[in-house]
Order: sequence, then C-alpha cells, then structure tokens
Amino acid sequence: MDEARLLMRSRAGTAVIAWCLVWALPDGLAAEPEKSVAQLSALEQALADLPSEDETKRERAILVLIEQGDASFLPRLDDLRANADRSLRLAIKPVADLWRNRANLTDPDADTRRSAATDLGASGRILAISWLEAAAAKESHRWVRYAMEESTQLLRLASDDPAVKVEAAAKLGELRSQNAVPALKELVQAANEPSATDRQKTVARAAAAAVERIETWNVWSTAIETLFRGISLSSILLIMALGLAIVFGLMGVINMAHGELMMIGAYATFVMQECFKAYFPSAWFDAYYLAALPASFCAAALFGLILEMTVIRILYGRPLETMLATWGVSLVLIQAARIYFGDLTAVAAPAWLSGGAQVMVGVFLPFNRLFIIGLSILCVAGIYALLFRSGIGLRVRAVTQNRNMSACLGIPTRKVDAYTFAFGSGLAGIAGWALTLVGNVEPGLGQNYIVDSFMVVVTGGVGKLAGTIIASLGIGGLNKLLEPSLGAVYGKVLILVLVILFLQRRPSGLFAIKGRHADA
Repeated sequence: MDEARLLMRSRAGTAVIAWCLVWALPDGLAAEPEKSVAQLSALEQALADLPSEDETKRERAILVLIEQGDASFLPRLDDLRANADRSLRLAIKPVADLWRNRANLTDPDADTRRSAATDLGASGRILAISWLEAAAAKESHRWVRYAMEESTQLLRLASDDPAVKVEAAAKLGELRSQNAVPALKELVQAANEPSATDRQKTVARAAAAAVERIETWNVWSTAIETLFRGISLSSILLIMALGLAIVFGLMGVINMAHGELMMIGAYATFVMQECFKAYFPSAWFDAYYLAALPASFCAAALFGLILEMTVIRILYGRPLETMLATWGVSLVLIQAARIYFGDLTAVAAPAWLSGGAQVMVGVFLPFNRLFIIGLSILCVAGIYALLFRSGIGLRVRAVTQNRNMSACLGIPTRKVDAYTFAFGSGLAGIAGWALTLVGNVEPGLGQNYIVDSFMVVVTGGVGKLAGTIIASLGIGGLNKLLEPSLGAVYGKVLILVLVILFLQRRPSGLFAIKGRHADA
C-alpha cells in the first residue's frame, strides 16, 4: 500500500514539473516540434511532387524545397536526380546547388566558403541574403567576408525596392566590386529608355557613380598587377643575365648557347619530376622541385664545363668564331631535345607553390611568381658574396683584370676560366628551373630569353652587377607594359629600338665597361 502511494506521488510530481516546464517555455519553442513536423511533411510532399509531369506542381515543389530544405536532403535529391529525365535534372540542379552552397558557407576551407558565397551571389535568390549575412557575422577571413558582403549586395541590387537598390549600388562601389559592373551598367542602361521612371533614374545615378568608382580602382589594380608581372619577368631575366654577365662580361665570351643551358636546367627539372613519379611515394612528389634545384644547376654547369674545355678554350680572343661555334652548339642542343623529349612537356608546380595571395581588391599575387622574385634576390646576394667577399671571387676578378699578372702570382688561370664559365652556365640552369613554374618546357625555351638577356647585359654595362639588376627591371617591366597594347612581337621590337637609341648615347651602358675585353 505504501509503495503504491509513493508511486502515485512520484507520477504526480513528474506531471507537475513537466507542466511547469511547458508553461515556462516561449510560445515559439513550444510550437517548434509541430512546426518541424509540418515542414518535414511539406518537404516530403515536395519531394514526391518533384517528378510530376504537371509543371505548376513541380515549380511549387521546387519553391518549397528552396525555402524550407537544407543540405540534409541532398542524398535523397541526388538519388532522385540519378533516375530522372533531362528536364527534371535541370529543375533539380539549382535546388541542389543552393543547398550545397548554403552548407559550404561553414566549410573549414576558406576557398570553399568563398566560392559558395560567390555562387550564392550569382544565384539571384533573395532568400540567400539571410544566410550570407549570418555567415559574414561569424567569418574571420578577410576576403571570404568580402565575398559574402559583395554577394549580399548583389542580391539586394535585384530587389524591387529602389531605395534598397540605391543603397546596394553605393555599397558595391565602396567594395570596388568587379562582379557588380555588368548589373550596374544594366541599371544605367535601363534609365536611358524613354519609359524610365524617376525612381529608375535615381537608381541609375547611384549605379553610374558606383561604376565610375569601380573602374577608377580597376585602373590602379591593373597597373599594380602589370608592375608585379614585370618584376617577376625581370627576375627570370636577372637570373639568366647574371650568368651571361659573368661569361660575357668578365670573360669576354659571346655564348649564343646560353639560352640552351637554361633549357637544360628546365629539362633537368622535368626529368627529376618523372623520377619522383616513377620511384618515390606519391606523398613525396612535391619534394621533386627542391631536389631539381641542384640537379638543374649541376646539369647546366657540367655541360658548360664541357663546352668551355672542348670549344671555347681554343677560341679565346676570337669573339666572332666563338659566337658562331656556340650558335652551332645551340642548334644541336635544340634538335637533340626535340628528338628525345618531343616538342612540348610540362612540369607540375608543387602544391606549396600553387595558388596565391590577394593583397587588395582585384590584385592577386601568385605564390610561384613571388617565389621567383625571392629566388632572384637570393641569387644576387649569393653572387655578390661570391665575387666580392670571397677568395674565389678575388681570383676571378684578378684574372679578369690582368691575366698575365695573375698567372705570375700563381693563380691557375685556365681553371679559373673553366670554373667561372661552369658557374655562369649553372646560373642559367637555375633560371630554367625557375621558369618551369610559369611556362611549358620546350626545345626553343632559351630562344625566347636569350635576346632579352643580351640586351640586359649590354644595357646595364658589361660585367656590372648593379647595371644588370637595373637593366633587367627596366626591360622586363617594359615588356609587360607594352605587351597588352602592342603585342609580344612589336613590344620586343620597340624595346630593341629603345635599347639601340640608348646605346647610341651611352655605348658603355649604364655603367662603364670593365673586364678582359676592355683591355683588348
């Protein structure tokens, strides 16, 4: 009897507590389970109506799915899509994309979040504004948040309310949104129609102001990107011209095969990539690029050493014969590469050099070009330390300035010649290693850079490190500046004319000639 009373009291107490909890809950939360059931029922009905032949019923089902569905229904939607005809697949795709992009707004990967925000902005669904605003409030990545804000304003620009449109246009102008320019120009164009209302004209004025602001910014961002591309091209020219400056400037040898030494460095990188593909685990693949650096340098330096010992050594003091002999060697090397490797091969950039960094709106700096710029700075610092802060450099400069006196002092001049030529050739190999990041590997690779490299060496002043740096920056920058308006060929022709005119006024280049050939 006591146990029965205790049980009744316990049940009564539980009922009182449950009633109090339900009474204390807000009306919305108390009604949530019923609402969820209703939503679930509506979604189930929409999924059932989706394959219907009735277009009205199908469109209503799609509207319900867009407004109430989420990514948890994607597997069922994918199953439905797999067995659907073309018209149903086309109807399902925007729904699936919308759900997927909504889910991707919270993805751990910043690129995925940014891509999802951009896609939602292009979807034209006003519903996505609340998703984007909620995601932007929690977003910590600057450029992902920018994409979310830009997409939000793009969707608002399609609003029926003119005040909202004016506000969105002003905001897009502040964001310097390139993606908004077509939509803004459409608003401006709509106001030019004879039937345009005063509200449309008000919106058009705001849109025109935004377009002007964006286009002004576009000029600056294009100039910054052109300058960056010019510096990256100058960096490749600089690495190659450093080797040429040592060989031509210090030794007085016109090596027409210097571009093909660059090609050897590029092919050494390609061979190293293929070796890692064939003999090493796939997880180690990216390491091939680091391993290719000494391989490129050594391959080009070894060939340069052989070239110096077999051809150039017997032609010292005879520049025309040297030029013709090395030109013949370059043709042999090009044909040999074409026979062995084919016309075109490619090197895949390692993952750690893929992508880039956005520093400003509309300004994107690729990691591979930043790497090349850093490499050229390291090469300049290394060559300066070697030539001007080491005993080896002292011997090289001594042989360059007075060969007979150096020989009398016990310096092995022939060895210095050979090793200097090999070092300059190795630098060309490093240039080829760097060039694989921004272009294909082909037999004629070096021909594209040899003329520019000679112009850099001559314009800067033969044998002068500072002149080589300044000339490479000038010629590389001019190349990228003139290419968009004149094309690659006419741009190079104009640069060649400018260099000739400059040398007419300063035959010694930016700095005076010093070297063995200057004493001749």
